[in-house]
Amino acid sequence: MARRPRRKAEETREDIMSMAEQLFRQRGFVAVSIADIAASLDMSPANVFKHFHSKTALVDAIAERHLSDVADRFVADDLPPREQLLRFVLRLLDSHLEDIQKNPYIFEMVLVSIEAKIEAGRRYREKVIQKLEAIIREGVAEGRYHCADPARAAKTVADVLAGVLHPVLIVKDDKETLVERARQIVDFADAALQNSTC
Repeated sequence: MARRPRRKAEETREDIMSMAEQLFRQRGFVAVSIADIAASLDMSPANVFKHFHSKTALVDAIAERHLSDVADRFVADDLPPREQLLRFVLRLLDSHLEDIQKNPYIFEMVLVSIEAKIEAGRRYREKVIQKLEAIIREGVAEGRYHCADPARAAKTVADVLAGVLHPVLIVKDDKETLVERARQIVDFADAALQNSTC
């Protein structure tokens, strides 16, 4: 019997992530085990564990792949700071709603990842904060915002925006309600940044 040629570790990792994602979509996150993923790839569970030490680590890698550039895609440098902020938030909201609608398994994964405090969620939040900070700094440079600590202000704005960006919170409301809430939050944040030394 001829042996299969050895594959690069990165190719195997990608195959594992792709198969896991496909199975999560079909059956849901909780219903799929590492053994199921391994069997679908005709490999041993030990081989999956060699690349991902736990199911949570696998979820973290999948989430990182999806979230790695989400925040970076939504920039509107040619607009005034308030409009940049609003566009950024509404595009993120649309992206999250689309993910939840097209991939209901994501909601289940989010709940598990919150419980496990996976790194991808933390890194995603950091990217959102960096974008918010860049918008706030631009507002300060233009004289619209009066903020001594844009990094701290960006964290606060990100915390307030969780009500329209966090998957657990947005799954309960319709899009119109969420868009209106996002507009109100952006108006509030914009006014606070104009009238405060934060």
